[in-house]
Amino acid sequence: MVLMIKILGRHLRESFKSLGRNTWMTFASISAVTVTLILVGVFLVIMLNLNNMAKNAEKEVEIKVLIDLTSNKKTQDTLQNEIKDISGIQSVEFSSKDKELDQLVKSFGDSGKAMKMQDQENPLNNAFIVKTTDPHDTPKVAKKIEKLDHVYKVTYGKEEVSRLFKIVGVSRNIGIALIIGLLFTAMFLISNTIKITIFARRKEIEIMKLVGATNWFIRWPFFLEGLLLGVFGSIIPIALVLSTYQSMVAWVAPKVQGSFVSLLPYSPFVFQVSLVLILIGAVIGVWGSLTSIRKFLRV
Repeated sequence: MVLMIKILGRHLRESFKSLGRNTWMTFASISAVTVTLILVGVFLVIMLNLNNMAKNAEKEVEIKVLIDLTSNKKTQDTLQNEIKDISGIQSVEFSSKDKELDQLVKSFGDSGKAMKMQDQENPLNNAFIVKTTDPHDTPKVAKKIEKLDHVYKVTYGKEEVSRLFKIVGVSRNIGIALIIGLLFTAMFLISNTIKITIFARRKEIEIMKLVGATNWFIRWPFFLEGLLLGVFGSIIPIALVLSTYQSMVAWVAPKVQGSFVSLLPYSPFVFQVSLVLILIGAVIGVWGSLTSIRKFLRV
């Protein structure tokens, strides 16, 4: 155990020495990782918040079933039970025509209040507000409800719902593609940087191989070097995420209160993103290092 710690300490010292000897290449690698992880961090924050907003918006998706004006209490109860029996229904809530009128008046603001003051008979229908277990099933469930008796009309914002799901899907795919592209770019840059340092030490590697050093004994300093490059490169992106996201939450939250357009809470979200950035930095650094040294071990 003591011997293993000494060997690991030696490899760690070699890694720091190598980083110090190749100052400009080290700076270039860390800069590449930093820029990449800043962009990855930005896309991660945007994507995860978009997903959260999409989930909140999906919760607001509902089907309004307008009941035929000729329907009585008995037929309304029958209709409600028939709707509940449809697969994928989460809840069915009755909304009287008076409640529907109040909501309509509120939507018109001051002009709506003036309209309500007029002594007129309420022309609206009683309704059922239906929510599905899976919001994506809304169009399918709405079609089934339309076929039931005593249903005057079914509305659920067909175009808006379809557009919402499409936008979320496209933005998610674009974000994932961009993040993958950025990660491969960083891996390529780190791989080339470490390859240059390995090339300068190729004679040393050949001698170590000839005197019996194992491949992993030779790999360890470069493994740690790549790991350090990745971790050092994640420091600035993490600091930016920690500092700017708190300001964003404080600025956005009061403006969108009560809306589905809300940001994820600062904690634990930023710490989860920070951990992801450290892991990504470490992985791309190690991957770049190990792929670079492979060909120099074939002696």
